[in-house]
This record gives sequence, C-alpha cells and structure tokens, in this order.
Amino acid sequence: MRLLSFLNNGKETWGAIVGDGVVDLGSKVPHATLQDFIASPDFEKRDHILAGHKPDLKLSDIKYLPVIPRPEKIVCAVRNYLDHHQEAVAHGMKREITAFPPIFLRVWRSQVAHDAPVVRPRVSTHLDWEGELAVIIGKPGRYISEADAMDHVAGYSIYNDVSVRDYQMHAQQIAAGKNFVGTGPFGPWMVTTDELPDPTRLKLETRINGKTVQKSDTSFLIFSIPRLINYASEIFDLVPGDVIATGTPAGVGFTRKPPMFLVPGDVVEVEVEKIGVLRNPVIDEAAQ
Repeated sequence: MRLLSFLNNGKETWGAIVGDGVVDLGSKVPHATLQDFIASPDFEKRDHILAGHKPDLKLSDIKYLPVIPRPEKIVCAVRNYLDHHQEAVAHGMKREITAFPPIFLRVWRSQVAHDAPVVRPRVSTHLDWEGELAVIIGKPGRYISEADAMDHVAGYSIYNDVSVRDYQMHAQQIAAGKNFVGTGPFGPWMVTTDELPDPTRLKLETRINGKTVQKSDTSFLIFSIPRLINYASEIFDLVPGDVIATGTPAGVGFTRKPPMFLVPGDVVEVEVEKIGVLRNPVIDEAAQ
C-alpha cells in the first residue's frame, strides 16, 4: 500500500493511493495523522480498512506534505556507501570507515514535500544534493537486535538530504549544514513492507534537470538497514514515524571538478526503484 500525507482544502490529512486517486483516510478513521495510524493496531488492518473506499481526490490535484510531517526523529547515516566515502576522502576529508555507523539528527522543520521548493539559503551558495532511501519505523523499540530490526519497519520512502556544504564544513559535527529550513525533501509517499519486502537491491538515481548525477543501488550500503536500526535503538527509543535516512551514494556536487551546486531554477529528482520519484524545484530564500 502507498500511504501519504497531504492537504485537502487546506486541512492536513493523510490517505492511501488507489489507482490515480487518493482515499482521504484521515476523514474516515479515528487517526488524525499517518504517524498516529502507523502507531495504532489498525495499521495491521490497513487492507481491510481501505477495502470498498473509492478515491476522494485525484492524485494530480493534491498538495503533498512530507510523508511524516513531524517525525520525532530523523536519523541520518553519514557516508554509508563506499563509493561516496571514497570520493569524500579523495576530496580531502579525513574520515575512516568506523566500526559503528556515523549518524546525525535532522529536525522536522527542515523538511519539504514532493513538488515543494528546496530553498537555497541567503547565507550560502553551496547547496548540494544527496538522494537516499528512507526507512519509516512502525513499531517502538529500544536495544532492537539486528535479527528483529525489520519487524520494526512500517515502510520505505525517498529522502533528499540536501546539504549546505560550507556550513557542514564549519566543524567536525556536520549537522549545521543539514538542518536549514527547506532542505529536507521527503516523499512522495511511503510503500509498506508487504509490497516491498526486500529493500536490499533497490536502484537509486538522482537527476538534476534530467541529467543523472547519482546512480547506485542499496546493496552497496556499508551499514545495513538492520544495523542502522540496531545502532539507533541503542541510543534512542525508536517510535512509530521515526525516519532513518540510509545514506547517499557517490555523485554529490561538492566533490566534482569543478564543484557543482544547486541553483534557483534547477529541478532535482530522486528515484528509488519500486517506490517512485521525489521531485523538487530549487528557489532562493529571498524568493519565498
């Protein structure tokens, strides 16, 4: 099932995609948000709940919201593809492959929806792309074993961990460049695990104005999805709706010669096999 958050007549709601339409489940069940639904026992009954409902809206007519508009945590993996790690080192970043997954947190207010603009902040012109597979947590847990980790996944989506590179390089801690407003595209929807049981060999491609800049697949992750969940749960209580962005492959802009950064008017697309395409135009902060 494909589930999403969106606006209906200006009101935040959520629903399921049926054909080329959307069933507004937020108006039909006692769960105000998709995050609430994922956390409830009704999530396991989703096929039964959806059965018999016809679309309320055309998919082409809705205004998307980030799949989970306000997750408690967005846990992002750093350099989790070997080729991306190697290109960063070749660019002069002195980093070793560690025994534990390097991670940072992104705040939910940095997120934007599918088709919404990525905002280039007025303090920087070093705006870079990072297409990623996103994992959405469905069951709460702490100290989750790798063997049990996939039981805690509700589904998968697409993240673009857009980075303000000069702010990222201000210090060893990179979170400053990862949390600007309007730099976290997330969407367009999530695909539940029953429809996507194996996320380990999904093709991933990022395009700028139609030109491919990243092309890989999730089999090249250094730290697997179960390991990322296991490690994150040693630190945090994972809760339904938490998001784990699994890292990006090679092909980012700052390592190119000459460097290439996003500029207003660009359109960024991240496509992940069996999920869809996350698309965002780029604007200047002053144009908002």
